[in-house]
Amino acid sequence: MATSPTVIDLGEAAAPQVQDVLYGRARESEVLRHLLASGGDGCVSVLLEGAWGSGKTELLREALAGVRQDQDVLVLSAALDPLERGLPFGLVRRFSDHLSPWDAPEPAAANSVAEPDPVALDDLYGRLVRSTGGRRLVLAVDDLQRADARSLRWLRYVLRRGAELPLVLLATLGEEGVHPNADVLAGVVPLFRHRMTLGGLAEDAVDALAEDVLGRHPGRAVAPACREATGGNPLLLRALLRGLRDAGTEHAGETSAARITEYVPADVGPALLARLEALAPHAATVATAAAVLGGVPDADLNVDLLVEATALDEPQVEDALHALVRAECLTRTGPDGTAFGCAALAAAVASTVLPSRRMALHRAAARFLRSRGASAQRIAVHLLPGPRGEAWAPEVLAAAAERAAEEGRTTTAAAYLRRALREETGEESRAGLLASLGRLELASSVPVAVRSLESSLRLSRNPVERTAVARRLAGAMLAVDRYPEALEVLRRTSENIREADPADALRLEIDRIHIALTNLASAPDAVERLMGMNVLDAPDNAVRRPLAALLSLRAVMVGRCPEEAVSLAELALVEGADPLSAESFVHVDALVALRAAGGTVAALEHADAAVRQAQARGSVLGRLQALSVRANLAGRVGRLADSQADAVSALEELRAIDIGPAHSVAVFATATSMDSLVRQGKPEDAEGLLHYAGLDDELNANWVNDHVLMVRGRLRVAQGRLDEGLADFLLCGERAVARGMSGPGFHSWRSEAALVQAALRRGAAARSLAEEELGLARTWGTPEAVGTALTALGVVLGGGEGLDLLREAVGVLEDAPARLRYAQALADCGVLARKAGRLPEARTCLQRAASVADECGAAPLVDLALAELRAVGDRPRTRTFHGVNALTPTERRVADLALQGMTNREIAQHLFVGLRTVEVHLTNVYGKLAIDGRSGLPTALASTGGGSRDESPERFASGAEWE
Repeated sequence: MATSPTVIDLGEAAAPQVQDVLYGRARESEVLRHLLASGGDGCVSVLLEGAWGSGKTELLREALAGVRQDQDVLVLSAALDPLERGLPFGLVRRFSDHLSPWDAPEPAAANSVAEPDPVALDDLYGRLVRSTGGRRLVLAVDDLQRADARSLRWLRYVLRRGAELPLVLLATLGEEGVHPNADVLAGVVPLFRHRMTLGGLAEDAVDALAEDVLGRHPGRAVAPACREATGGNPLLLRALLRGLRDAGTEHAGETSAARITEYVPADVGPALLARLEALAPHAATVATAAAVLGGVPDADLNVDLLVEATALDEPQVEDALHALVRAECLTRTGPDGTAFGCAALAAAVASTVLPSRRMALHRAAARFLRSRGASAQRIAVHLLPGPRGEAWAPEVLAAAAERAAEEGRTTTAAAYLRRALREETGEESRAGLLASLGRLELASSVPVAVRSLESSLRLSRNPVERTAVARRLAGAMLAVDRYPEALEVLRRTSENIREADPADALRLEIDRIHIALTNLASAPDAVERLMGMNVLDAPDNAVRRPLAALLSLRAVMVGRCPEEAVSLAELALVEGADPLSAESFVHVDALVALRAAGGTVAALEHADAAVRQAQARGSVLGRLQALSVRANLAGRVGRLADSQADAVSALEELRAIDIGPAHSVAVFATATSMDSLVRQGKPEDAEGLLHYAGLDDELNANWVNDHVLMVRGRLRVAQGRLDEGLADFLLCGERAVARGMSGPGFHSWRSEAALVQAALRRGAAARSLAEEELGLARTWGTPEAVGTALTALGVVLGGGEGLDLLREAVGVLEDAPARLRYAQALADCGVLARKAGRLPEARTCLQRAASVADECGAAPLVDLALAELRAVGDRPRTRTFHGVNALTPTERRVADLALQGMTNREIAQHLFVGLRTVEVHLTNVYGKLAIDGRSGLPTALASTGGGSRDESPERFASGAEWE
């Protein structure tokens, strides 16, 4: 009786060592050598099973190479061919021909269904044994599934004799589809004493193989991507890696998993197709159809679709699928679905299909799915690579694009629209497709989107559509600094639709004025038109809100009533800073106005909401605009780290949509990042960014460059280049006055310039500028504007008069959101108080200045305050005097022990100090943490001590050193 076979389940065992081409098979090889060496006088039989390319043959050859080194062993091997299935005793003949001629039974015997005579079978075996000369016999069969029925019955006879025979039988078994001798083979396989199944290679084996083929260690993502694409199949892995190597090492190091199957070599497909043709009738036809139709994203491959595409009967397709599944080429994905087992197999098979055949398959699939009422997206995936000529294709592709865009798959949606534009369509339909495409292209390349939107605007005759496209086009042109063209688009479109749609014409006029204000040449006419506008001019809310945004900016320009600016800004922002109806950036004016009127915190909240809102809508430009504004506002409330992080993110994402650092949208983010770097004490980094963006030379008169001039001026002063800094501040002021934006709500250029003039010992000029700024600020009336001007004038005047002004500035700014301006006023007040001999006042101001500046992350201002404290006679041991970071090591230790529940006496005993010492330390802790007692410790000590990172100021830290 034959015993039950031992199934050796090695799974995906890692390779302890690499042997030639057997990457990841060292453990299997070791087990196999052990089995072959342990035969003794009995029969050892081992069956290696695995899919095509799993390495069965290589493992067999490696094992035989080791056995052949033994002089007392005779090895007879045979690699079978599918044609040998019909040759009676073909396998036995192959063995015998190695030793001596042997006459096989008559061919007619091959047709007999009766069992061969056991005596005859024994005689066949005896002939082989006697020919070995007493040596141990090893029989090896590669691809046992190809053996003829007579040879299989003979092997079954040998295996049944088991331990009686001094024989080693080693065979590999693959899948060959419909097997004419399947019943006989099924009786042989269970008789093998040991069965070893070869699965996919493990990760470390794939790494080793990749390093060997590529000639270097693969990139971090390459080996896992290859393993995923091939299912760990050694043959496919080696072929794919060879393709990567031939494509160049730069590709091999950077290829993503999604694209790696593009590198499957061309010679793999024909070889694989030849094997598929042998599996079953129509297997190759079904496999090629499945590879092509299943190779598109989001494809839904099922039997009905394959029947339609191949024009085969359903039973024929089912039989072919059955064979392909058994061969592990395909897998079932449900009762009716199917898919390739791995992407590399599909890619190899698909590569054998001619382009014309591919297109025909996709056309058949698209037509079939449409006839079954499938969704637009299921049809569109086949229309995309299919041929032109279907009249209904544009409508389906447009619907699929809309759905894909809603799901955030903008690249796919754009591809559908581009494919739709290849069909014959009317002008109005084409205009709509181009408008939708342009909107999507804004997420990938603004210059490309401009071309699509321009084409749409030329073709469109619908006033509503023309308005939307014109606004979107003008916004895109503005982003790439095509100001004159943007203005012309808005002017021309507004004139063309004014009679038919005056409301939309006014909406376009609002955008035109918004853009015109940003350029010095067009600003005067825009200001004149703006001054004559009224919010009641708008016929409905859709126009009233953007008009209110523009008028809120006008209120800041006039500089008399911040309440009006706030009221108009709030009206403009009822639906947020990036409302669904917006196609331009006019709502940013409301954020500027709100900030200038003292509502910086509210403006920051709106900007934060706009980032999220634009993200949800898929408005990439809108999101990046909001992100840049949020970065600037975060700097203004002293959150320097947050400001820089947002600005850097905006710059990186702008670069991804082909907007370089020199474009105005990017320039705003660049200047904001520079400002944060200067305030954090990193002027070298700020200078590098300035040079990278090309902003270290003459700047054009765009409004955004006023901000650049202010920041560059601060950088120059921080570098000690005072004359250059002064020139930038004064040029900013000259341009601001020319465009009607001279008030302190926009830029405090007078205060900045006054401080530099004072440092250059130009007292009269400094005082004139500072007093002018203070007069304008008091008229405007916001705490930030007044406090900034008071601080500058106090530093310029110095002495008792200056100290009084600085005390007033501290009081004005104490509750304002401009935390860094508050810290600067405190520091300057502390400096003058020290010089006036008012040391307690100086100490209080300087400690508070250091703490607030530390919260903001403004290292230079912290350093200034600490240096002044040392001049007072203090020896500060921390960089802040409030919060967790202000605690000394001993105070922190006492606080932690108190938090654990220890009494004061227990703490004293634990630290070997007096009870009074503990009480003093705890009193200091409570004061620094601003709590009343022990009950506040859990919350206070949970803080990291940094607080909110607040405001990017508009002055430089060394100002307090001036007389």
